[in-house]
Amino acid sequence: MSNTAKWVLGIVVGFLALGTILVFLVILTIIGDREYDESTSTSGEKIAVIDLKEPILSSEETVRQFKKYRENKSIKAIVFRVESPGGGVAASQEIYEEVRKTRESGKPVVVSMGSVAASGGYYVSCGASRIVANPGTLTGSIGVIFQYLHAEQLLEKIGVDAATYKTGRFKDAGSPFRKPTEDDKRFFDQLLGDVYEQFVQVVATERKLDRKAVLKYADGRVFTGRQAVEWGFVDTLGTYEDAVDIAAKLGGIEGKPKVVKERKRTSFWEQFWTGAAGNLSGIRDELFRRSVVEYRMTIP
Repeated sequence: MSNTAKWVLGIVVGFLALGTILVFLVILTIIGDREYDESTSTSGEKIAVIDLKEPILSSEETVRQFKKYRENKSIKAIVFRVESPGGGVAASQEIYEEVRKTRESGKPVVVSMGSVAASGGYYVSCGASRIVANPGTLTGSIGVIFQYLHAEQLLEKIGVDAATYKTGRFKDAGSPFRKPTEDDKRFFDQLLGDVYEQFVQVVATERKLDRKAVLKYADGRVFTGRQAVEWGFVDTLGTYEDAVDIAAKLGGIEGKPKVVKERKRTSFWEQFWTGAAGNLSGIRDELFRRSVVEYRMTIP
């Protein structure tokens, strides 16, 4: 075989191989593009499980599921599995309100706390009909936090100067380009104080506790599930399976309940980019999404 023929054959083989790979990737993408799949049939009386297993940056997905299952007459109760150190104040409040609305609509909501359900993770739990925690669950952390980087000295060392033009003295409060003033500190004390009071009020109201009893432990401390039961912040100790059984009883389901849970199917490209860019995404969240007032447990 001549060199020209070998060269042409190589090109053809290369194109065939490339085409095969592209077809394979398209098939994977099509298979993965079905966003959700119910884990059980739609017949009979069921319990729905909603997972919150991440820091609370957005409420949209959790709220969507609560609305969906609240309107489904075959769903008699909801188990809300919470494994979260908390997060944004507004997102936590929106989820709490949806949990409360579901409970008040007559559909029981039972929270099953995982390893961590603290700060905003505890806040969203307060709207439930019943809260179940493991003895070693880390919960509580009732408080508010606001953090930001202060880079003024670093910028001076590398010869970078920042200019700010504003219309009010508090417009750049929390700026990383200058030191906080005494006025800034008083401003943030008032701001965080109001948001903190909202948290305390929700806990006192939902847990039917005296405000002074809540304030005794609402200093940002984390406590165990066993301590939480003793102090009135959680109803009972138990596992996820115990929470399912409690939900079945509250929903009037006899025997072993059927469980419905959304399974998100990610596409090949989502899995690829999630793995490749996971660390960069984490850095982005730390730098850009943390500069807000949060109901969040501080993790060392």
